[in-house]
Amino acid sequence: MTARTLTALDRFLIGVENALEAVAGRPDAHRPSPALTQPEVELDDADRRHAAGLMRINHTGEVCAQALYKGQALLARDEDTREHLLHAAEEETDHLAWCADRLRELDSRPSLLNPLWYVGSMAIGAAAAAVNDRVSLGFVVETERQVEAHLAEHIERLPAEDERSRVVLRQMQEDEIRHADNALARGGIELPAPIPTLMALTSKVMKAVAYRI
Repeated sequence: MTARTLTALDRFLIGVENALEAVAGRPDAHRPSPALTQPEVELDDADRRHAAGLMRINHTGEVCAQALYKGQALLARDEDTREHLLHAAEEETDHLAWCADRLRELDSRPSLLNPLWYVGSMAIGAAAAAVNDRVSLGFVVETERQVEAHLAEHIERLPAEDERSRVVLRQMQEDEIRHADNALARGGIELPAPIPTLMALTSKVMKAVAYRI
């Protein structure tokens, strides 16, 4: 059977479906959540709210990752690069599902501003890819390095008893390191100043807002 060539409308509709799934859906993880290896413990109200705030930030980060990768794949020049980005996005779907599950366990919800984060991240990903694939992959490298750092911070800041959230973040951290290494090996370049600084400032704003809203 001959594979059907996707039209521009097809790609647009797929993009809308992906956006709705990331922002408002319940994506299916391909791997079981690491949280399942740890028993649930009772957290007091303050610790539960704090853990939920941190996991809401990480859920929003994964919404942004979905949009970023999809935006980059949309304008990737090389087919292998496009497939690499889409595969990474698929792995990030696991993270999105794990964080959503943990938020429900903590009797909380995702950020109300996730649609805004998604649109902004997709635009940034498309802009990076519009330059060239090496810049786009370099953007992946820098993004994943910054995510790895904030995950390490959150692992330390979680309530001591919340091992269910902690093991999720540790697995996410391992995956982000691998994504950065893979993008670098494929030719990603070091982004020039002040781009990494601007990315860090944007991330700081997102984290401050998503923790509460």
